[in-house]
Amino acid sequence: MMTVELICVGTELLLGNIVNTNAAFISEKCAMLGLSMYYQSVVGDNPGRLEKLFETAIGRSDIIILSGGLGPTQDDLTKETAAKVMGKTLLEDQKAREAVKTFMERRDRTISDNNWKQAMVPEGCKVLYNSNGTAPGIIMEEGNTRVILLPGPPNELIPMFEEQVYPYLHQLQPEIICSKMIKLCGIGESLAETKIIDLIEEQSNPTVAPYAKTGEVHLRITASAESEEKAYQLIRPMEEELRQRFGTLIYTNDSSVTLEIAVYQLLKEYHLTVTTAESCTGGLLAGRLVNVPGISEYLKEGYITYSNEAKEKLLGVPAEILKEYGAVSAQTAEAMAMGGANAAGADLCVSVTGIAGPDGGTEEKPVGLVYISCFYKGRTYTEKNQYTGSRSRIREYSVASALTLLRKVILDEMEE
Repeated sequence: MMTVELICVGTELLLGNIVNTNAAFISEKCAMLGLSMYYQSVVGDNPGRLEKLFETAIGRSDIIILSGGLGPTQDDLTKETAAKVMGKTLLEDQKAREAVKTFMERRDRTISDNNWKQAMVPEGCKVLYNSNGTAPGIIMEEGNTRVILLPGPPNELIPMFEEQVYPYLHQLQPEIICSKMIKLCGIGESLAETKIIDLIEEQSNPTVAPYAKTGEVHLRITASAESEEKAYQLIRPMEEELRQRFGTLIYTNDSSVTLEIAVYQLLKEYHLTVTTAESCTGGLLAGRLVNVPGISEYLKEGYITYSNEAKEKLLGVPAEILKEYGAVSAQTAEAMAMGGANAAGADLCVSVTGIAGPDGGTEEKPVGLVYISCFYKGRTYTEKNQYTGSRSRIREYSVASALTLLRKVILDEMEE
């Protein structure tokens, strides 16, 4: 297994002025190629520090990828530093010079002397011509070491990597790695792991690993093979086994589908409308649903009823229930759900009421106590939850649980 190391160059990355999305992109692509990445570094525009870091990387990794510092200004010294360490002389590449000239002229920009700096490349290197900018990428080979220099702007780096670097690396590492994400809701990480502990202990290729998310568990199946098609052939039996074990707790096998999208798909499939009635979550639940394009056809209204007066006025929660049981109770959550459905004329309503903290808890009703209820056709389904953590964490988990309950009610009711 070949090792790859990533060095991202730029003082703006260290200062937090720019989010380092290049690191995430390159890491994911290298993982798909079956390359082991043990080190990632960010270094400022300082040739001395870059040189030391680069020398260290060469001593421990087969492939070193550097992004950034290939521009025309004086602080863009990645290419010069890498060439120095590799003992390479910089020479002008005529095709790179023509590319710079054409790029600038098409955009009606004045070509300054420092632009020609980008046409200088290390002797004997492979030039990765840039159709989206002026800085070409570079591949240098010396013995068993490969060094790849890429421009920093993502709109230049991404297409260059996908079109030129990925095929190059694939030749070096013929076996690739593919993954499939199975997403579950309504089950905790510990119980999910217990259900697959035998698969984890016996796994070889493919492997399966659980990851805890906010109110969800994701199971990543990973397989290595000589092609994508063969890798997914290895993944399919494991995916089917997980379906047998978790059933409807699985809400998707598509990494791009979120829990709110899965709920939207059910609303659309069964032609159902929904409304939300929220207290402690203060509109976060409705906000998650509104994230989904097309939800306007199925989401009728969203009520934020933080005070008891709002619960009575907007949702028709009886004052007697609030007085006898309190705002944070199963009875109030059920009345909110029923009242929201009636007020909006929706098929379903999901309600949330609880104590998000950090104050307001009692021994009987501690911080983190949350009741969630879902109303459908005269029936209410209610859950009591006890969360821990910060105010925002309690609210986020409450929203995830509300979406999970809404999904469960739709599935259960549609099966009857």
